Amino acid sequence: MSERYYDEQKLSTTEKQRQLRAELPYFCSEFFVGTENQTTPLTQLNYAYDLRIFFDFLVKKIPEFQGKRIKQFDFMDLNNVTATHIELFLDYLNAYEFNGKTYQNNEKAKARKLSTIRSFFKYFYRKEKINANVTEKVPMPKLHEKNIVHLEANEVVDLLDLAETGYALTPTQQAFHEHTEARDFAIITLLLGTGIRVSECVGLDVDDIDFSINGFKIVRKGGARVVLYFGDEVASALKKYLKVRAEIKDLPEDEHALFLSLQKKRISTRAVQNLVKKYSSIATPLKKISPHKLRSTYGTNLYKETQDIYVVADVLGHKDINTTKKHYAAMSDDIRRAAANKVKLREEN
Repeated sequence: MSERYYDEQKLSTTEKQRQLRAELPYFCSEFFVGTENQTTPLTQLNYAYDLRIFFDFLVKKIPEFQGKRIKQFDFMDLNNVTATHIELFLDYLNAYEFNGKTYQNNEKAKARKLSTIRSFFKYFYRKEKINANVTEKVPMPKLHEKNIVHLEANEVVDLLDLAETGYALTPTQQAFHEHTEARDFAIITLLLGTGIRVSECVGLDVDDIDFSINGFKIVRKGGARVVLYFGDEVASALKKYLKVRAEIKDLPEDEHALFLSLQKKRISTRAVQNLVKKYSSIATPLKKISPHKLRSTYGTNLYKETQDIYVVADVLGHKDINTTKKHYAAMSDDIRRAAANKVKLREEN
């Protein structure tokens, strides 16, 4: 993700958050201002989404608040929210309607929303604006660990071959593939060969790439600026695509994005997700593969090669080593197998 793109996304996220904030009770602004320096703009935006759903639930489903508009809530109302109300909110999140659409939340999504509500009540309790922090009485949903889905070596080969040649695509897909082959192959190779996030991938600019060191600049989550390096296979795919990109006619001079859509604009995150899904659904039909799964594939392969969880954490940009351990815990089975014969109980004669 380039600094230019990062700044644009940060500004866009902040504007969305402020728009949502206008729909919430007046005192919510104090919460956002008070937590701004400890959170990212994206976290603040998620806070706004979660609080909007929470207050919408209160006025729709809790008798004590029915007939009241969200903007009318005050601290007295907040004091009347109970732990039972919050437990009912978590149950409500299993399936609910908002603005004419039906939503469902899994345990991870419910945990995130409860985390927002906890931060919200904790903030105002610490500020002595409410009498108690009732969220302390509500346990977090139990999260069940899922196996890490990644591609095996032969599946990586199949996916790359398909993206490069388009051999198994439908006639309609092949017609598009003629125009996007170099780009799609470069994107998938980059994701598999560096483990970058999809947001970092779409945010790359042409001048972020430096082939003299086989590296590129990105802005990580939280704003850290780092250089990531890539191997010869990634370099080859990028160079091939850049030749194609250079031949695009009528490309605006101020369009710095590395990866472009057919509309000659920066490709979107959704478009990358769709192209990965298109190729992977043919190459690996039994696995649901997303850009994040390609990131997991890279992390898994890097761990197998280095056996060093700290290297994996650094390259993937995990601030907390426990995040890396959680995601690649399955790989510890290889270490346990290797350790089985390391300790000798009796010396052999």
